[in-house]
Amino acid sequence: MQESKKQNYIKGAAILAAASIFVKIIGAVYKIPILRILDDEGRGSFQVTYNVYTFLLVLSTAGVPAALSRLISSAAASGKAGLAKRFFSVSLPAFIIIGAVAMLIMFLFAEALAGLMGDSLATPGIRVLAPAVFFACIISVFRGYAQGHENMIPTAVSQVIEVLSKAAFGIVAALILTGMGYAMHIVSAGAIMGVTIGLGLCVPLLTWYKRKLDRTLPAVSDSEELPGKLHVLGRLFKVSIPITLSASMMAIMTFIDTAVVMGRLQTGALMLTEAGARSEFGIYALSLSIYTLPLALIVPLSISIIPAIAAARAKKQATEAERIMQSSVKLVNLLAMPAAAGLMVLATPIMITLYDDSRQLTSTILVILGAASLFTCLQYITTAILQANGHERIALMTFPVGAVVKIALSYILVANANVGILGSPIGTLACFAIIVLLNIVFIKIKVREKLGFITNTLKPLACTIVMTAVVYFVYEGVSRLGSAVIGTGQKAVIVYLGIAVLIGVSVYAVMIVVTRTITKEDFAYVPKGEKLAKLLRVK
Repeated sequence: MQESKKQNYIKGAAILAAASIFVKIIGAVYKIPILRILDDEGRGSFQVTYNVYTFLLVLSTAGVPAALSRLISSAAASGKAGLAKRFFSVSLPAFIIIGAVAMLIMFLFAEALAGLMGDSLATPGIRVLAPAVFFACIISVFRGYAQGHENMIPTAVSQVIEVLSKAAFGIVAALILTGMGYAMHIVSAGAIMGVTIGLGLCVPLLTWYKRKLDRTLPAVSDSEELPGKLHVLGRLFKVSIPITLSASMMAIMTFIDTAVVMGRLQTGALMLTEAGARSEFGIYALSLSIYTLPLALIVPLSISIIPAIAAARAKKQATEAERIMQSSVKLVNLLAMPAAAGLMVLATPIMITLYDDSRQLTSTILVILGAASLFTCLQYITTAILQANGHERIALMTFPVGAVVKIALSYILVANANVGILGSPIGTLACFAIIVLLNIVFIKIKVREKLGFITNTLKPLACTIVMTAVVYFVYEGVSRLGSAVIGTGQKAVIVYLGIAVLIGVSVYAVMIVVTRTITKEDFAYVPKGEKLAKLLRVK
């Protein structure tokens, strides 16, 4: 029975991991068609609004599912069915209130929030997103309850529904409002409405899942003594607040940085109008939507290695813990390096393909963010390694250092007439490079096992250099040869880019197998890794 339960949990965790990858990819991709519909000013308002929403969302909900699932799991494992249910019954009304307060703040103070961010036209979008925070607070409680009972399916299904609804309703709303001739900031608000609708649809779905789950749980014993509601709420906040602080750092940094960038564009040497600053920020938003794509694969990997390393540590298997750490760093390098190099060397054709935008500024921003994407991915994995080895506080210390550097560089560089909006991606690159460096230093000091960072970087780097050279010369070659046949327009660029990427990926795959950069053991934390290793004949 216990083994069966364990297998069900593993199966559920695998479903959640698969859903997480799908959600991350769709979440990163869905902005692209919306940003194509909007102009630069509309894109600026869209990004500003989304950053405000993310900030309030993370503060109000980030730690709840993890904290609630931990507390409910512990109670259920101890046979305290009543306590498990009390955690839910106390948490739900508490977070309904928190969600309602956050919603009212967003709705009633939308103009003030938009003004704080330097974009008065973001007001409608912030109001449209206000109910989304309310729904998210409710959803976080239901997800935590299901996960606490080792049922990951409600979370996985609701995440998929959420992201698909966000994409579908957002794109449709943007197209309809554009066709009706509305101003771009209204179209932007309509596009972001998909987030609210997606979350709203998840509430009845998760309510149904909870009722279904409750029918399978043991009855509450009349003899079970239950703690008071304030005591239960205190335990929940005690666990959730540290998790929330850890998870909210990125959102806090982004929120502050957005306000700084928009403000410095209007008050620095450029002295842009609000519309001009919004337009510049909209140009930056184009590349941001692409920069986050590599993270779609890295975040689930980072999450999966934490319990794997922790389990090896608990069993005192130091060699196994070391192997997991080294394999995870190698896998991140194998995925993030070619992605970063591709974004850098193919920045212009990528921008033309996705947005029909051939401006030098947009390509330059993507080149900088392409380099930053490598360090962003490495930040996730090195932070996960620190957390898995019991050094969560160190991980909490290194991020603020990078955040201060980013905000400082944004403040100084964006106001420089020769740099302008480029100061923000430069700050992003510096921020994550510093965090990675600090994380590696602390891992070397605090973790007994060897990370093998250099060893697990050199081979992927060599393979990436070869791939990058091939991609560059193939693209240049086919674009010059094809220009006389199919021209140099967007459709032609798509063909040239597709050929270059296809050949580059093929060369890279051959390189990592032939040079034995990747081994069979490295596939252990990749979905369907064993079958993939067999297909590629990796030893």
